[in-house]
Amino acid sequence: MTKLYYKYWGKASSDDGQGNSYHLLPYHCLDVAAVGWQLLKPDMPLCKQLAKQLEVEPEWLRTLFVFCLALHDLGKFARAFQGLRQDLSADLVKANSRMSYSERHDSLGFCLWQETLQTKLLEQPPSNEPAGNEWLFHLEPWLEIVTGHHGMPPKTNLRTRNFFEVEDEQAAMAFVQDAIALFLGDFDFQPLLDKALKKRLKPVSWQLAGVAVLADWLGSNQDHFKYCDKPKDLNVYWREIAIKKAEDAVNTLPKASDVASFQTIENLFPFIQQPTPLQKYAINEPLTELPQLFILEDVTGAGKTEAALILAHRLMAQGLADGLYIALPTMATANAMYKRLGNVYRKFYQSGNEPSLILAHGARELSQAFQESVVLAKQSITDGDYLNGKNEEDQELSATAYCNAWLADSRKKALLADVGVGTLDQVLLAVLPARHQSLRLLGLGRKVLLVDEVHAYDGYMQKLLDALLEAHARQGGSVILLSATLPQTMRETLVNAFHKGLGQDVPGLNDPAHYPLATHTPAVTIEQSIDTREAVKRTVNIQRLDSEDEVIAQIRLAVAAGHCVCWIRNTVKAARQSYQDLLDAGLDSNRLSLFHSRFAMIDRQEIENRTLQYFGDDSSAEQRKSQVLIATQVVEQSLDLDFDVMITDLAPIDLVIQRAGRLMRHIRDAQGNRLREYGARDLRGTPTLYLFSPDPTEDADANWLKPDHAGTQAVYPHIGQLWLTAKRLLERGQFTMPDDARDLIEGVYSFDAEADIPDVLLDGSMQAESKVMVQKSMADLNVLKLNKGYTRSSGDWDEETRIPTRLTEEETISVALAIVENGQLKPYAKTERYEWALSTVKLPEHQWKKAQQQIPDNLKALIETLKTEQKALCWVEILPLKEGQVIYSSRHGFMG
Repeated sequence: MTKLYYKYWGKASSDDGQGNSYHLLPYHCLDVAAVGWQLLKPDMPLCKQLAKQLEVEPEWLRTLFVFCLALHDLGKFARAFQGLRQDLSADLVKANSRMSYSERHDSLGFCLWQETLQTKLLEQPPSNEPAGNEWLFHLEPWLEIVTGHHGMPPKTNLRTRNFFEVEDEQAAMAFVQDAIALFLGDFDFQPLLDKALKKRLKPVSWQLAGVAVLADWLGSNQDHFKYCDKPKDLNVYWREIAIKKAEDAVNTLPKASDVASFQTIENLFPFIQQPTPLQKYAINEPLTELPQLFILEDVTGAGKTEAALILAHRLMAQGLADGLYIALPTMATANAMYKRLGNVYRKFYQSGNEPSLILAHGARELSQAFQESVVLAKQSITDGDYLNGKNEEDQELSATAYCNAWLADSRKKALLADVGVGTLDQVLLAVLPARHQSLRLLGLGRKVLLVDEVHAYDGYMQKLLDALLEAHARQGGSVILLSATLPQTMRETLVNAFHKGLGQDVPGLNDPAHYPLATHTPAVTIEQSIDTREAVKRTVNIQRLDSEDEVIAQIRLAVAAGHCVCWIRNTVKAARQSYQDLLDAGLDSNRLSLFHSRFAMIDRQEIENRTLQYFGDDSSAEQRKSQVLIATQVVEQSLDLDFDVMITDLAPIDLVIQRAGRLMRHIRDAQGNRLREYGARDLRGTPTLYLFSPDPTEDADANWLKPDHAGTQAVYPHIGQLWLTAKRLLERGQFTMPDDARDLIEGVYSFDAEADIPDVLLDGSMQAESKVMVQKSMADLNVLKLNKGYTRSSGDWDEETRIPTRLTEEETISVALAIVENGQLKPYAKTERYEWALSTVKLPEHQWKKAQQQIPDNLKALIETLKTEQKALCWVEILPLKEGQVIYSSRHGFMG
């Protein structure tokens, strides 16, 4: 007699190319279970590590979890779900018009187990096992993991009778009983009865949820699992079809490469003639067998990136990781790191391997280096859409659609590749209630997490980073953090978070600490003072400029002397105005450039490339001569730039030091030609950093920064720290790196330093500190409570809510620039690929609303037509550029 569960479809389309328009639900369930069987091979690092954390045998874990995966889609037995397609076959169950599909099938499956199936199974005669049927009481948290296979934990306490007919419950019950027979015939249930296992499962559940997501995506790929609509014995289907096809599906993942042993620094970096002291530390520092945290603080040019990659390779070679993810503050810095890593990452692995390197951020398709190195997977067969029941416009993506979207989306795929490079945002999503966060956490699990420019993040992101360090340590991951300068309190917080994840006591740190400094924990010697190479030991003079007229006069002097100049302004508005003022003052437009964040992507790429050409490591004296760059903070992080003269708006001390790192950064002769001989010294004289700042007098009032620096206070609201920065720098008249770095940092950020702030500035300072506290409180509210395990109460899981990785004063809007040609809107960028993406600029919401009001009605109609034709543009705004309307130019950027 044909089993009742063969009357239910699990996946459907119009046709799979072989005459089958649907896939029976039991087969899809076994497809996903078979992928899990392949992913959790007991001899593989993933299964071994998960089993170790659970204190069970790998084989035991594999068997139990694969059984649970077979039950992941119990919710599809719901008549409400089955009624979504009534055109497939008369052999399938008939729809019930009174049952609306208003809740997702993942939640329906978990609630069916809670409300009905567990009780009915307990009513069955107990098995001959010593555990009897008691093991069923302990299965719920495991099923909560697998039913959350669409990237979010399932809902609970839904009234299943609104979605399931009695026949549906009977079919689901029969399938569960047959699955028990198929997978658990000789299973040892005794470990499942251990109450301590439930507690150990909570931190591990996040990775197992990632396995479930991945198994469902791969098990839904119709390229491998062809539809089967004819009843077939489950044992036969499992052995002859599911297991074999799952192996093919899993083989589409990036192959795990064999790590090579670390040999010498010359092997990784042939261009290094003599290792820096920090790089020598990275080569020689003893490693432990536990997950480890390194914090490397050193001056710009000390070789921090190379030192970090050496440590990462050594950790991998010791078996503590299989790969690496490098997190950076911006897309531009991620692009630059991706290029740098392209010549190195293969050396982490044994010859003959083909390790994967993926770039991960929101605009990664627009990186030329990425496009030249990666070919993304294409989908050859698609599922038909089925309505989610909320309204006719909403579409619930099928698992195959998710699978193929993932294969083409490196932001998720990057964490499953051997080596990923991207923004910090991509890994912070692993600790936020964002769909598929569990897959990110899983992908990060066997990787060294390397975070650059740690000082560059606000209180909100710092708090999220703390949570990420805790989570990564808990799942056995090691972390390397890089910074030119780091306040002592921040270093202590990072160490505390990592040790919390390890479940260990927090070690004491020296206060005040040395600089440069390497922090390594857990280790015998936690803190080590590091020397730095002679070439980057230097004294920088400080000279204050009181007005914009003085700044322009200084720029003109430098240009006349043939020097290249950078003026870093704190706001886009100020940068645009200064650029125009210099043009009005008679500077040659061919030697003057503007670089800020409000350029269309195609123009920004051109400006970034030109900036690296004029001021980068390989720039010649002729290219650099008398060139002037007016820029915002886009040049202060990770871009390898070198200026003869640097002028900076007043900013917090760590950022001023960071900006000074772009002043005479490379070793050059007096004309500006690069000197690469070992031991060469820079011949351009003592560097001078010009600080555009009001005088930090003791009688400064609340309007100290106004009107000339009002924008600075808007960006950096802690007016007390700005006053302390100017005071500390100007009373010294110069600073020597690295000797003065720690004193300067603590002289602004330490608790004791606040006593020096003039009383009249304290109100503004307290408001800024209150804002940071609010940011941290918001992070506490948003971040997942990972200790609760993969369950709905772990966070604010909501389909409609998007939890941000960054807090901004004002929402930014993605705006695609368009031009009118022959009555149609065409992209501003004229390229063969990604022309609309390359035409996009991000604008503050108020600027967009102002620009939007200027769009005439006839163009609004064209915009609606364009969005109808180009579905990808539904999620961005369109701004037509009209002739004669000066709102955007390739030299000025957005000017609204």
